[in-house]
Amino acid sequence: MRLDFFFRPLALALAVAGLAACGGGTAPSQPAAAAPAPAIQAIGPAPIKVGIALGGGAAKGFAHIGVIKMLEANGFAPAYIAGTSAGSVVGALYASGMNAFEMQEKAVALDEAKIRDLQFSTGGLVLGKKLEDYVNEQVGRKPLEQLAKPFAVVATRLEDGERTVFARGNTGQAVRASSSVPGVFQPVTIGKYHFVDGGIVSPVPVDAARQLGADVVVAVDISNKARGKSPGDMLGTLGQSIAIMGQKLGEAELARADVVIRPLVLDIGAADFSQRASAILEGEKAALAAMPQLRERIAQLQAERARAAQLAQEKVREAEYKVCLEKRSSLQKLAGMAGMSEGCPAPVGK
Repeated sequence: MRLDFFFRPLALALAVAGLAACGGGTAPSQPAAAAPAPAIQAIGPAPIKVGIALGGGAAKGFAHIGVIKMLEANGFAPAYIAGTSAGSVVGALYASGMNAFEMQEKAVALDEAKIRDLQFSTGGLVLGKKLEDYVNEQVGRKPLEQLAKPFAVVATRLEDGERTVFARGNTGQAVRASSSVPGVFQPVTIGKYHFVDGGIVSPVPVDAARQLGADVVVAVDISNKARGKSPGDMLGTLGQSIAIMGQKLGEAELARADVVIRPLVLDIGAADFSQRASAILEGEKAALAAMPQLRERIAQLQAERARAAQLAQEKVREAEYKVCLEKRSSLQKLAGMAGMSEGCPAPVGK
């Protein structure tokens, strides 16, 4: 026969008697249950939010549609969008709530005359008002802050060359400012400043996408690269000049992206809208090739967050254990020693 069968009731009786003698009160007929520990609040890893940074490149910008199409098809629809120049046009349509297929339909049906208004001026050949009106029409005339997804547009302040990020206000006007290639488009006046192409200071707006809240930033680079030959037209020459000016800044910013996608669209002319279908296809191909890298980066970040959540949960359990120990009465502690009461749940590993 087990000896603790006799000793456990005896220990409990002595504990009760001792407490009654010390306190002068009537001892309870049975030990009280241990104070319940507060409910543990589940701490899970936060979901990974993907952002996309759409770079400038005039007619090459149709490639952005193909990239977004593949991201959506693989379950990585961007939650945050940032755009420069041509990227801001596609970004505005996407942020308004359109999916990639709807944007492709818009691209195929686009008439250049709807977005190009020639006006001879010392500031540029294209006024840009038609582009502004077209974008506002497509987004339902909603300002940036009311679009379906957070969206940022990058432009260059002409007075001092400052990088300017628009996240509030007239959507079409911000896109027009970001797309105003110097010498081709007239600068856009917003407030007391004038703005031109964002590609001068941020060819691919990785930092703007990160500032919106993206955990993983996918950068789409369609900018011209100096390849040892001169472009064949004025717009191409200006585009390449802007790319060269922003090349060093662009390289530094691209290095801060998690995944960089480069569709093979360098041979498409800056004003060659006839190759929009080819640009979209190249965007799809490049995005598919980048999927393994994107999955790996997201998995890595998920693992990091899961570990952080586990550590946070362990800290919560440790704190609850300490609170439980502090709240237990002397009687409960003695009853626990006698094995007659459930103790505080020890944290994992204790």
